Amino acid sequence: MSGSTYKIIELVGTSDKTWEEAAKTAVETAGKSLKDLRVAEITKLDMTIEDGKVKSYRARIDVSFKYQQGD
Repeated sequence: MSGSTYKIIELVGTSDKTWEEAAKTAVETAGKSLKDLRVAEITKLDMTIEDGKVKSYRARIDVSFKYQQGD
């Protein structure tokens, strides 16, 4: 019986519009250099504030991808 191994990393995405866009930005950016992304779990949402107004939304996410052993 064969199994798989996955690595989990933490990412933070930002957006000036929504938390959803912040999470999407993080995943899509990571997808440009990481292969076989599998699951993204949002672990924390926060925002930056400037002059009493929301400046940006931030989404902290754990992303898993399939671990590829070197040849």
